[in-house]
Amino acid sequence: MKHGKNYLNSIKDIDISKVYEPGEAMKNVVASAKAKFDETIELHVRLGVDPRQADQQVRGTVVLPNGTGKKIRVLVIAKGDKADIAEKAGADIVGAEEIIAKIQNENFLDFDVCITSPDMMGQMGKVARILGPKGLMPSPKSGTVTTDIAKAVKETKAGKVEYRVDKTAIIHCPIGKKSFGDEKLLENFNSLMEAIVKAKPAAAKGTYIRSITAASTMGPGIKVNYRI
Repeated sequence: MKHGKNYLNSIKDIDISKVYEPGEAMKNVVASAKAKFDETIELHVRLGVDPRQADQQVRGTVVLPNGTGKKIRVLVIAKGDKADIAEKAGADIVGAEEIIAKIQNENFLDFDVCITSPDMMGQMGKVARILGPKGLMPSPKSGTVTTDIAKAVKETKAGKVEYRVDKTAIIHCPIGKKSFGDEKLLENFNSLMEAIVKAKPAAAKGTYIRSITAASTMGPGIKVNYRI
């Protein structure tokens, strides 16, 4: 596989066979982010679970103490007082049936997170096939179907992220930007890992955290040690 000049320059300073302690790993992942833009730092966590089993799903949300560095566009689908509360809480787009129709007829997807009140979920089925594959369909498990609209909006804006194991038993999740620096990234790393550990299914046997890799958008993967 051919790699770009920045990647090759970055990997010179990384021992790809070494498993780094979290603090050192964050320093290295920042140093290896050599692109001209503010690269996103992601965590890739391989778990000892079987995602095919319903009782071994790992999914949840966590508010990162330093946010993600990304401006989150929040859509709230609600009516009446709940719509007013959503606007006051800072939602970017607020609506009800007209927004659902716009998604259905115009494939409107100009938002990052969709939050709705339980009374609107009956109508959300109309757009499930559009939002589901994009990871935008509201769900009680992710906290995006809720009666506390204000809390959901504020937490999302503050840096709440959803983590979910994929079919290969890996969680992929952003923990910030290069510009955060290693200390803030470490705080976000610890918050995410604590949440993943707490979400361990009772049915999971053997080693739960198999491996952790941190990487910037254009940089090499850096192996991270983590003790439960």
